[in-house]
Amino acid sequence: MSPFPDEPDDGDAYRSVTDLLERPPAPINWNLLDAEQAEIEWHDLDHWVKWLKSTFGLAPNIVPPYWHRHDELVWELSALHCHWLSCYHESASPSAPIAWMRDFTDTRYRLRDWVSICGTRLDRDRPTRQTTWPGESAPQAGTEIEIRNRDEDFAEFVREDVLRRRRIAGVASQQLIG
Repeated sequence: MSPFPDEPDDGDAYRSVTDLLERPPAPINWNLLDAEQAEIEWHDLDHWVKWLKSTFGLAPNIVPPYWHRHDELVWELSALHCHWLSCYHESASPSAPIAWMRDFTDTRYRLRDWVSICGTRLDRDRPTRQTTWPGESAPQAGTEIEIRNRDEDFAEFVREDVLRRRRIAGVASQQLIG
């Protein structure tokens, strides 16, 4: 099963295989993406994470359903995805896939740690607990919620993120105009 079907009418495929092969893989800095870039990257990463979970039979203590709501998991999975793209790119060394598999083993250990720390599970999620340093205001404690529909939550999460990025761009634009 390919993580990036070449069929454009596939609702889970945001980019075609041809698009991915035409441009070399590059790291993603989630802090610097504009709204349109973020929307594309969120859907690509989600599609790949679903493929990864299914292909390797990963349990929710490695890849939980609400991974997208935890920055530590987003950054880790995004780095793994970028590494996978690089190792399986047509310009990669023939031995690159075995390097990816070795690094994937290391990543699974880190993902278990992240999931344990953030406290998300198969059927419940809560925001990652934050440590307050002396002099900082205590963050608002999030409550645990039941996970009912992972795909609906992901779609809403992406919509909110895209809108947030558009608002930021609008404010920055207004400040430039003066």
